[in-house]
Amino acid sequence: MLGLVLLYVGIVLINNGICRFSGIDDKSTSVMNWIVGGLSVTVNVIAIIQGEYYAAAAGLLFGFTYLINAAVRTAGLDARIFGWFSLFVAINTIPCAIIDYNSGDWKMAIIWVLWGILWLTGWIETVAKKDLGKFVPSLLVFEGIITAWVPGFLMLRGMW
Repeated sequence: MLGLVLLYVGIVLINNGICRFSGIDDKSTSVMNWIVGGLSVTVNVIAIIQGEYYAAAAGLLFGFTYLINAAVRTAGLDARIFGWFSLFVAINTIPCAIIDYNSGDWKMAIIWVLWGILWLTGWIETVAKKDLGKFVPSLLVFEGIITAWVPGFLMLRGMW
């Protein structure tokens, strides 16, 4: 199921980056976040039912990220709630990377580190109030392709 979710995580990250570059309004940008957040939560609830608690917990970090992002953008909420959640998730990427690395999966360990950097930018921009300029939308597009879309597609094809 990871490949399925990562494929859509890829497009939502790319979409969010392109929307920031293009100045697309928050409500329009939030559409993909609602869809992918809903998909991720649904898939991970199924994983919980199947007893895959660690995978589901890690996957829900994504689902809730996109749902919180969508809610903030749609309702014009204080973005710091997204920032504080992003910091929590960024911290959780550290043990996830270590677990994957110690399990021999160095590719996923690197991906977790890259995701941690991206989540940390959510805190830096919304809570610390530091404008990172074009770095974040560039990182969103890069990570959407390299850490989600390509690995997700390869997983779906049994090539990862």
